[in-house]
Amino acid sequence: MIRDQLPALQIVVPLVAAPLCVVLRRRAPVLTFALAVVWSTFAIALALLRQVLADGPLVYALGGWAAPWGIEYRVDALAAFVLMFVSLMGAVTLSYAPRSLTHEIPKDRLHLFVAAFLLCLTGLLGIVITGDLFNVFVFLEISALSSYVLIAMGRDRRALTAAFHYLVLGTIGATFILIGIGLLYMMTGTLNMADMATRITAVMGTRTVLAAFGFLSVGLFIKMALFPLHVWLPNAYSYAPSTVTAFLAATATKVSVYVMLRFVFSVTHVRMDFGYSDLGALTIAFSLAGIFVASTVAIFQNDVKRMLAYSSVAQIGYMVLGISFASVTGLTAAIVHLFNHALMKGGLFLAMGCFALVIGGVRLKDLEGVGRRMPWTTFAWVLGGLSLIGIPGTAGFISKLYLIRAALELDVWPVAALILLSSLLALVYVWRVVEVAYFRPPPEGVERREAPWSMLIPTWALVGASIVFGVWTSGSAGVAARAAELLIGIAP
Repeated sequence: MIRDQLPALQIVVPLVAAPLCVVLRRRAPVLTFALAVVWSTFAIALALLRQVLADGPLVYALGGWAAPWGIEYRVDALAAFVLMFVSLMGAVTLSYAPRSLTHEIPKDRLHLFVAAFLLCLTGLLGIVITGDLFNVFVFLEISALSSYVLIAMGRDRRALTAAFHYLVLGTIGATFILIGIGLLYMMTGTLNMADMATRITAVMGTRTVLAAFGFLSVGLFIKMALFPLHVWLPNAYSYAPSTVTAFLAATATKVSVYVMLRFVFSVTHVRMDFGYSDLGALTIAFSLAGIFVASTVAIFQNDVKRMLAYSSVAQIGYMVLGISFASVTGLTAAIVHLFNHALMKGGLFLAMGCFALVIGGVRLKDLEGVGRRMPWTTFAWVLGGLSLIGIPGTAGFISKLYLIRAALELDVWPVAALILLSSLLALVYVWRVVEVAYFRPPPEGVERREAPWSMLIPTWALVGASIVFGVWTSGSAGVAARAAELLIGIAP
């Protein structure tokens, strides 16, 4: 039955489609084929999520070889949830892309761009679905190498420098991850994560396992751009094509956070030591530092894409903060914020792509009076900004509400107070854009002109979803809570 093959199809469909785009070459066939592929991939992920929520976790043995001898794909509530929104963001951003790519990508490279995009999507989905630790590394490199290519395709020459900087730091992070995996394999004799989880308890206190945990943690912190290992991210987001920025901001760092969740709570079982203990206190300190330092730097940026890039560093801090609490409420906050941030930051970067196409720039001075010139795009940006701040009725509010509840459950009210205070910093940098857009006059002689509907509809779809899931929380926070209970070990 096709239903039984869905885990394999989740990876095979975009993987096989990528080289076919190179063969097709011509713009119309490539885009039509790629859009059919990404929406099919999302449909598969949605079917997997429904199946997992109804019947429980799925295990798929590749080639019929049972684990630990063979490679298996494992899909539980957390994996299905992440697969769903990663594939959704791939479908929405590629649907947005055609008009934007005409402006930002040379015509003769479009088929290469789409092929790299599908490979990146394949890598991200593979990281989430695989149950083999070495496969995590392989898919991580597939997504990383293709993302370097995507970033380098930006028209600004600084995109090449940003891609090279990302490549260097990404390679360091990948090397650390591979060393950690090798050390764990040396101590357990297996790469299957479920099998490793049962074997690692006997050697958990050894220096080799602790060293492996350190290597993996640092490597993942680089990949997810946790402060102060975030230096590759601002330039990568600033100079990449708008479609690439929106896609990577919504998915790449979130998948790295997912790997951290899976590694900490499903493989090494260090969760009882990961609360407000020495290790938990350290990660809480880095998270809070990242939130405040990155938000403060964002306030002083005049390039709005760069402003949003530093905002993303701060948002990663919120996710790691939830993981650091090591409670059901804290993990619920981290998991639901993976989804909520993908919606609001994806929508914000898509809106910036609309500005770039119509106005020709995304600096604050370029956006003077844009609220009158591009009212639909500007209002979409404002709604996304409100969600970023955490205004009630938005998805961002739900994330911060769970974070504050988690902090109060652990009786660390100063952390809860700092979470509230950090929203004021987000308010400042969002207000800077609102001020120039609505309270400054547009340049003389400039006519009112909106972005194409082919770009506005995907932008509003994400921004609107951030409002919907700020009201209807059972569709996001409910699934996140179920995944958190599974990670903690209190759910069957």
